Amino acid sequence: MEEADVVVVGGGPAGSTVATLVAKAGHRVILLEKEFHPRHSVGESLLPATIHGVCRLLGVWDQLHDAGFVRKRGGTFRWGKQEEPWTFSFAMATLGNADYAFQVERARFDEILLRNAQANGVDVREGWRALEGIPSEDGGLRGVIARAHEGEKVSIRARFVIDASGNSSRFASYAGKRIYSEFFRNVAVYGYYSGAKRVDPPNSGNIVTSAFRDGWCWFIPLSDELTSIGAVVDRRRAGAIAKDRVAALESFAQEAPLVRDLLSGAKRVTDGMYGEVRTRKDWSYSNEQLHAPGLLLIGDAACFIDPVFSSGVHLATYGGVLAARTVNSILRGTVTSEQALSEFDRRYRREFGLFYDFLVAFYDMEQEWDAYYWKARKVLATDEQANHAFVRLVAGGASASSDFFEKRGTVGAAFADMVQQAADRDGEAGKLPESTDSDDYDIVRVNRERGREGRSLMTEDGNDTPLFDDGLVPAADGLSWRIPDARVAHASSG
Repeated sequence: MEEADVVVVGGGPAGSTVATLVAKAGHRVILLEKEFHPRHSVGESLLPATIHGVCRLLGVWDQLHDAGFVRKRGGTFRWGKQEEPWTFSFAMATLGNADYAFQVERARFDEILLRNAQANGVDVREGWRALEGIPSEDGGLRGVIARAHEGEKVSIRARFVIDASGNSSRFASYAGKRIYSEFFRNVAVYGYYSGAKRVDPPNSGNIVTSAFRDGWCWFIPLSDELTSIGAVVDRRRAGAIAKDRVAALESFAQEAPLVRDLLSGAKRVTDGMYGEVRTRKDWSYSNEQLHAPGLLLIGDAACFIDPVFSSGVHLATYGGVLAARTVNSILRGTVTSEQALSEFDRRYRREFGLFYDFLVAFYDMEQEWDAYYWKARKVLATDEQANHAFVRLVAGGASASSDFFEKRGTVGAAFADMVQQAADRDGEAGKLPESTDSDDYDIVRVNRERGREGRSLMTEDGNDTPLFDDGLVPAADGLSWRIPDARVAHASSG
């Protein structure tokens, strides 16, 4: 029998995030990961909110920049009615210094986050499998029964179990049924190639998405040589994948014109971690409840959505932040359990819902590219420029921009104005300078250097405006919730 404040099941981005932030608040955390890092995972294209928000709060921002990951300025699409590709840039919206993200090898990225959890005092146990929950009298959990690699069973009691174990969760049923989308029921097949071409700079690090009749392909540059290639197709094409994964992937890539051209002359990687062509059932879902007594669900254990906008790691790490703030608040006694859990549930569902609602509209292939910008504006119910709404949503800053991005300073504003002027002049959304040697890119460089010295983008820095009228706001350290000062003052005066 062992005891902890929190036991986290799963050592991916969601689990490492919540474990680190709960340990930072001074609580004892045990993290159980059934595999040994580094291990393969898909979902390599990250969003600015993860890099500049969550990773700053975790303390790994410098490590990620030193890792040499490919810089992602935005996305390039062949999608909708027009045949010519169109590009968006994160710099099109006012995201502060967060006008880029990274394309990452998940084995390396996930290990950075897990080792950081260890460095912050988390008891990380690799090769440990959570077998079953220890039920509580109120229908929830009060711990788990786990087994070390070829070892004996161990009971771990905890105030909270946080399930970050992925879509095969053993504990999600404690919080109700999993509700599947009727709209997004697809199948994914993916592999890795060497020697693929790149789109022209400065967008050579962009994720490329190319639609075809029965689905779409992704093209993610992971290094100068390595590229992740995948296809998300209607489940009616699952038979071809089951018959021959390699042939199916290459066939789908040939059906996607932009990806087909970029793969001309490339060779599939056939050995090592990237030598296998893998599949995944890509059905979108959300659990009926995201928490039960003593249990919170995050990452794919809680919800999953079609990956066309690379929202998987964002939703996982965002859920980790929300869960950590909730657990820390309850353990500290700063707000009631009901208040903290309500904030967790509503924020998490809202973020998932925004992506879901927009993706339903985005899958309408009979639209011109600019119509998708207007759909994003409608989903967000905002009066900002349509292209700004689109970028803010797909950058991961829709629910609470102050939670992730600093207000853009003079340098950032100059860059934003430069991009907008180019767009107005050339009639192209987010058009960037042709050369990375231009003065405009010096602006970007300075912007990032300022960001390196800046505060954590996950703190509110005095922001007292809740996302919901009766909701909470993050504490100054970003690790817990607090009641807005205005509401406290009103209660005191009453």
